[in-house]
Order: sequence, then structure tokens, then C-alpha cells
Amino acid sequence: MAAAPTAMTAPAQAQSTQRFQALRPLPGRLDQTLVFNDNNPESVKASGILLSTFSPVGRAHPEAHLDQRFLGNFTVFSHHVYAPPAHGATTAWLALLAGNAADRPVTITAQQGATALSQPDAPFLPLPSILEENLAAADETMANVPRAPLSRVAAARLDQEPLRRGLGGAGAIYAGPGSRVAGALLRGDSTPGLPPSWHLPPHSTQALLLLPIPTTHLDPPVNGRTTQLRLHSSGPVALAMVASLHDEPPDLPTLVGLLDGPLSPKGHQPTPPGHQGGIVYSRVSGVQRGARWQARLTDPGRDVLSVRSVPVGWPISALVGGAMTTGQVQTAPLAAFYPGTAWAAHGNYGVEYHLTLPLLNDTPESVTLELALESPQEREPPAGVVSLATPSPNTPVRFRGPVAVQGLDGSPGERVFHLVQRRGQPGPLLGVVTLAPGEERTVVVRLVYPADATPPQVLSLLPAHSLAPDPQAGDPRQIDVDALIAPLLEGS
Repeated sequence: MAAAPTAMTAPAQAQSTQRFQALRPLPGRLDQTLVFNDNNPESVKASGILLSTFSPVGRAHPEAHLDQRFLGNFTVFSHHVYAPPAHGATTAWLALLAGNAADRPVTITAQQGATALSQPDAPFLPLPSILEENLAAADETMANVPRAPLSRVAAARLDQEPLRRGLGGAGAIYAGPGSRVAGALLRGDSTPGLPPSWHLPPHSTQALLLLPIPTTHLDPPVNGRTTQLRLHSSGPVALAMVASLHDEPPDLPTLVGLLDGPLSPKGHQPTPPGHQGGIVYSRVSGVQRGARWQARLTDPGRDVLSVRSVPVGWPISALVGGAMTTGQVQTAPLAAFYPGTAWAAHGNYGVEYHLTLPLLNDTPESVTLELALESPQEREPPAGVVSLATPSPNTPVRFRGPVAVQGLDGSPGERVFHLVQRRGQPGPLLGVVTLAPGEERTVVVRLVYPADATPPQVLSLLPAHSLAPDPQAGDPRQIDVDALIAPLLEGS
């Protein structure tokens, strides 16, 4: 699993390049949707409260409760890892609890939801930098992925065919639980088996979900889970995520009893706001404000984006220490959080970006443009410069997840690409847009920022032939799946 994003100086890399390109702040803003953001600690070490918004009144540990209610539409985001100590419990059970303190019953409806384990649901396969999905078979692919708590080797040996379908261009593509959950939300899918709704009687506390992170039969014994839910509540409810480290699933009284206990230990301390020098962002454990960023990317004062503005780019998930000279911080603010955890939602994990580019060719010649989502090096570049480099296989991955694009040449509908990008990597090319003189076309880019990505990225619109072909990517619609599965079977 990737560590919490930190600002650091990138090591020297071969074939470093600087592209001169206008960088603009991303128009629009986050919405006001509340997000129950449960991501600290990443690695669960003990049973207890991970995040609670219940009232602290009458609690043995009032400091463990943030006293926040959710009403109407809201989102739940959770991302954790479990590696048991010697002779410790083999499973971490994560329970999402909801409390109704009112005199009337409350119904919570699941509008959409996805959850995935690292193993076996979404192993970190060594995917190429770009692959294109075929959504027609995505549901079948998800339904056929083996779900027993096996290692990657065991899962691949048990049933290689689902991997072939999922990675061979015939369905959903993913590497890691953050990638898989982001893809499900992007496609409008939900994980099979999640309840459609829950009924909370007056003055009651219920377990909405009980999700295991098993480690039995894993070598090494470490596993992770990412969960994201889009919910609606008919009345105000408090939420809590509690962890119970036991080999067997805990019952409801045990889970509710954890609300009277202490916090599970938190992760590393963040540097305070305004700190000069290196930044430790830490991870989020609190209530975030903002789940979706919708924007029209136009020229200033116009309702279109002229091809004359190219090359141009917009940071995605820009944050303190990574604003790409735009001065814009897109980080979602926190309405409540625990001391010693992130003071803002650095990275915007789980936030959906919905970006519309209304293109206009206002020149007398035909124009071809290239579209890419890129991961420049971390260091803040000079104004109008994007710092790139040819990554090595050991260069850290900065982005691993799906991107949906509508409006590309030869594609009347939406296409979904799965990207694996390393630090400083230019491209890969998502597609081209060719416009005749006077022609207009709308391009739409959508993504759900995946857990374990490291911001910022840049959405780049470039002149034709700006991006050199990636020799490792090949055709994004073709892949030798047997070559990907083979390393999983080596040494088994």
C-alpha cells in the first residue's frame, strides 16, 4: 500500500524533460456533500474506534467521538490494511455502525457502494501503463472474481479465467482495491451482496456492514480493504467505524460495546498548517466536506476552449505543496477531525471529478489535439513548465486507476482506460480530437480519485505528436494476460 502523500524532492532520473505548457487553476469547486472519511491509521493495530461521529456525552472516552450527524446525501470512504502480529488474530473485522437518537425511525438507502480486498478481489497486478476496458462484460467479470481468502498465487492457480476476462479487454480492469472501487463507482456499479437499505428504529444503533480483512493463507500475512458508499438518510444519524481483531466475527453487542472504548492507535503526526519546508500530510480521520468536483474548462471570460490555448493543462487533486504554480489547493476541508491526524483531506481520495471541455477550432486549418492525464514530478515547476522524466521500473507509482473519456475521435460513446503512472511519467495518450475549421466538440473526462494514488496529476491538452509512444504500453485494447499471470505462479 502507498504511504500517505508527502511533499519530497524527487530523485534524479534519466532523460528528464521540461514541457512548456500553460497551467491553469481548475474551474469550479467541490460540492458540500459530507464524507465520513476513515483512513487513519492505514494499518490497524488494535481493536477500538477508528472514527466516530456519535455524541461524546456519557462516553468513557469522550475524545473519541466527533459529534457530527449525517442527513440526506452523504458518502462513506474507508481504507485500511491489516498485518497481524505473531500469534495475533488472523482477521480484522471492520464494522460500520449507525445510530438514530431521534424519536422517529430512520431509513438509510444505498445509492451506490463498492468494497474490495487487496487479496483476492483486487491483487496489485503489474499492469501496463494503459489498458482500455470493455464495459459490456464488466458485471460478469466482477461476479466471477474468486472471493475466498487466498493469496495472489493461490487465487491465480484456483481460477485464471476471471483474470483473463478482467484483464484481456473484456471487462473491468483494476490493480489494487482502490483502483477496483474507483472503477465500480465510475461505471455506476455496486459490489454484489451489499444491502440496498437499512431501517433504524428510534433510539437504536445498528451495524450497517461488517467487513473482514482476512490474512489466513496469505504470504506475507497482510491484506487491505477499500470501501466507498454513496448513501441517503431520511433522518439525522451518527456513524462510527470500529475495528475488532478476532478470528471469528463479533456479534452486535460486542461491536456496540466498542463505542465505549478508546480510539484505535492513530498513524503518524502531520506537520501543522503553514509549516515551512517538507510536509507530512498524515491520513484523514474525520468528516470531510466535498465529494464531487464539477467544472467546465473554458478560456477566461468565454464559454468555449479555443484550440489556440493549447498546450494547456489543469492540476487534478492539487494540494498544499503541489499546486503546480496555479496557487490552487483543491483539498477538501474537514468539518471535524481528531488531533494528530490530517487537518484537510489531502489527496481527495474518493472525490469524483467531472470535467467538461467545450472545444472550438477557431483557426482556418484542421487541428488535431492529444488528451492525457499525467503525473509530473513532485517539485513545484517554474511557471508554464511541466517537469517530466522517463521512469524506470523502480520509480514509484503515482496513479493507479480508471479514467473515463467521451468525445474522442472514432468514439461516439464513453471509453474507460485504466492507467498505471509512475512519478514524472508523460502521458500515456488517452486519445486524439480532430477538429475541422470552425468545428466544435465537447470532451468529458471523469474519474474517481483512487485510494493509494499520490497527487497531483495534470490533465493535459496538447498539440498532435507531443507525446511519444510508450514502448511498454502497446495497444491499449490488447494485452498478453498469460504474461501477467505467470509471475503470480512462479515459485508456487
